[in-house]
Order: sequence, then C-alpha cells, then structure tokens
Amino acid sequence: MRRTLKSRNRHREESSSETWFVYLLRCADGSLYTGITNDVKRRCQQHNDGTASRYTCSRRPIKLVWKEAHPSRSSALKREAAIKAMTRRDKLALIQLRRKAG
Repeated sequence: MRRTLKSRNRHREESSSETWFVYLLRCADGSLYTGITNDVKRRCQQHNDGTASRYTCSRRPIKLVWKEAHPSRSSALKREAAIKAMTRRDKLALIQLRRKAG
C-alpha cells in the first residue's frame, strides 16, 4: 500500500522525534550482525523469531551485545554504514569498550 504525500510527511514528523538505535547482535555461529531500529526489544524478538532478516534467520538464537542511541533515523543509518565498514576486530573492540564503560 502506497502512502500519500501527507501520510509520508506525518510519518516523517513522528519518526523525527523518535530515538533510533544502531545495534550489534552476536549470532549462534559467532558472526556479528549490525542493524538499526527504534525499538530494540521488539527487533531482537523478531530476529529470534526468524522474521527480521534472512541473515539472522538461520543463525538463531541471537544475543544483543551492543547498542547506541541516535536522535534520528538518518544519523543511525550513517553510523550503521560506518560500523558495517569496520573489521570484525574493530567491532569486537567497540563491544568491549561499551562493556568497560558500564
């Protein structure tokens, strides 16, 4: 179903006030998955239910190992892209930094 311009603008306005999160999951096979969401708990449940992404569907269960809040979807998408460009070693270091910080 296509949204009307008015509907899209309203959705954009509502979304702009939401907090978005970039998150890292550790999959059952030890791999790391990076994504964004505005509801981390719901999204993790979707990943564990096998309804969130093709990648995590066959690598369940997943565990949330890192998340970072962002003021906008745009900001979260930029950070997600930067994290996806990181090496595995750098991603693991990011997770460790967060654990040490508390």
